[in-house]
Amino acid sequence: MAVKIRLKRMGANKSPFYRIVVADARAPRDGRQIETVGTYNPLTKPAEIKINEELALKWLSNGAKPSDTVRNLFSQQGIMEKYHTAKNSK
Repeated sequence: MAVKIRLKRMGANKSPFYRIVVADARAPRDGRQIETVGTYNPLTKPAEIKINEELALKWLSNGAKPSDTVRNLFSQQGIMEKYHTAKNSK
């Protein structure tokens, strides 16, 4: 089963709010999810990003592929760097 870490759109019309979720790659964007990793609110200045770092690292190490946007969010928070150092130190 191919697993992705991606954004799930929540919120009302013209006021998006996103959950960062782990989902099967074949599931619809707002469909079934396996686990919620964090949230992302692009409307606040600066954008509000809350990520459970332990869960994110666990899913990355188990082979989940982040979408391009989630990869950028993880990079801003320093999660991708921690993942790569942990992966290379083994």
